[in-house]
Amino acid sequence: MTTGEIHHLQAERFDRLVPEALANVELRGALALATDKIRDRRAAALAGVDLQSLRSRATDIRRRSIERLDEHLERFERAATERGTRVHWAPDAAAARRVVLDIAQRHEARIAVKSKSMVTEEIGLNDGLIDAGIVPIETDLGEWILQLADEPPSHILVPAIHRRRHEIRAIFAKALGREMPEDAESLTAIARGELRSQFLRADLGISGGNFLVAETGSILLIENEGNIRLTTSLPRVHIAVVGIEKVVPTLADLGPLVRVITRSGTGQAISCYQTLVTGPKASPEDEGPDELHVVLVDNGRSGILEDAKQSETLRCIRCSACLNVCPVYRQIGGHAYGSVYPGPIGAILTPQIAGPGAADPLPHASSLCGACREVCPVDIDIPGILLHLREREAEESTSAARRARLGFGIWSRVMRSPRFYGLLGRFARASLVLAERLPASRRWMGPLRAWSETRGLPKSEGRSFRSGGTARRLRNEGGRRGS
Repeated sequence: MTTGEIHHLQAERFDRLVPEALANVELRGALALATDKIRDRRAAALAGVDLQSLRSRATDIRRRSIERLDEHLERFERAATERGTRVHWAPDAAAARRVVLDIAQRHEARIAVKSKSMVTEEIGLNDGLIDAGIVPIETDLGEWILQLADEPPSHILVPAIHRRRHEIRAIFAKALGREMPEDAESLTAIARGELRSQFLRADLGISGGNFLVAETGSILLIENEGNIRLTTSLPRVHIAVVGIEKVVPTLADLGPLVRVITRSGTGQAISCYQTLVTGPKASPEDEGPDELHVVLVDNGRSGILEDAKQSETLRCIRCSACLNVCPVYRQIGGHAYGSVYPGPIGAILTPQIAGPGAADPLPHASSLCGACREVCPVDIDIPGILLHLREREAEESTSAARRARLGFGIWSRVMRSPRFYGLLGRFARASLVLAERLPASRRWMGPLRAWSETRGLPKSEGRSFRSGGTARRLRNEGGRRGS
């Protein structure tokens, strides 16, 4: 299976990052406050909507899009080229960076304004631009805050979800070198003032794309701040960097998808701005860029299509509803995942893009509660894919498979033997008593040690049910009945 690159992937640090996140009370408070608010808004936006019907239509559109992905992409290329768009194919992250840098250097670009884009994060575009002497400026408010703080996004839709207002105020004060007001409105106005001039100075506008329309060669961009319209229309050159899975067959397919993405993502009936970009401007008097480029990024996605179960992942519309309900994400936030894509969708997408061994901890970052599937507007079976990836990991790792077989073999033997079951019970009671009296003894608890560090151990009753009078009476009663 072809695999790709996830920029700055650090999923192997998951075991270290998680305890740090759990110990950060400020982080957990910010996450709880923000995700609860988004969930409440989603529920209000869906009130009175025939959710099952809308969800079925959106799921069908995305399923049909992925099943014939190659045909739709070729159709998109033809339609877009006819309207003056230049389409580039990028098999991996490095190729995608090269395409953007070649265009930028051909136009001698020095400043690039960027709208919010997870794919450009995935391919490490900002670092590539900086290395080439080009200044990338994030224009989404949340992304700009994090750029000033030198942090990656922590959420797919709300990148600075982990930051509270007093922290943002401190970030602004440090980066801009002056005192900052307390209220959110004034801070937003300062950000607007700092960014507005950059749109006029920029040589290049870089965006992502919520959807590509094969029928018309169009790019749909959904936003609430207005920065995307400025990014895609004021600079002379616009480059849209989009994953190949974002294509849909027809313009009519956008209706159900827009309805579910806004309600599921931000709890709005409709977003403030929806921009449909179809080619560069046709004449000097028109608005828009002189050149429009679309970079179609594969980076491991075509390999995901090879597995019928895993291919469901490509239906994702990046609404981030799964993050807002996930009990794991709500406790640790996005940075602990060590990847661009956090939460349940990141736990299945990142390992598939990065390939075997690169992000093995992530499919285990789930309680399998199913909340993610319940809210997914395109019905991705995230818990099922998580289990599928765990199984694949075990099959690909000889040592892991051997340990699993040994562990389950021992467990099966113990569960089938009353004698061994009783011995295990006595050992467990003795261990609990010892842990109660000598807390230092917990370091010998093996895999249970980490579990016990954040939870209280159950109290030992001293005697088991098997050794009590009730159990003896039941055994005796059963014996008399049998005779």
